[in-house]
Amino acid sequence: MPLILDILQYLINIVWWIIVIQAILSWLVAFNVINTSNDFIRQLLYALDRLTEPLYRPIRRILPDLGALDLSPLVVLIILAILSMAINRAYFML
Repeated sequence: MPLILDILQYLINIVWWIIVIQAILSWLVAFNVINTSNDFIRQLLYALDRLTEPLYRPIRRILPDLGALDLSPLVVLIILAILSMAINRAYFML
């Protein structure tokens, strides 16, 4: 059982970093620090979008439309933090 909890904790950490990297890259693109004419950056953004969109989609249906402000990554990060705390608590209860 602790092995399964460790694996879940690692997966949560990986998803956490993917979301943070995607947010930072989207800000860099929005402020023209990097541009999407570079093939590597465009493919990286596309891959990160394909990884995170299934997590964001259900939350975007629930949250109201705030125009250019997208709070779904923040909500996913909060949910991941709650899951991480629950896994840590379950790990120490064993």
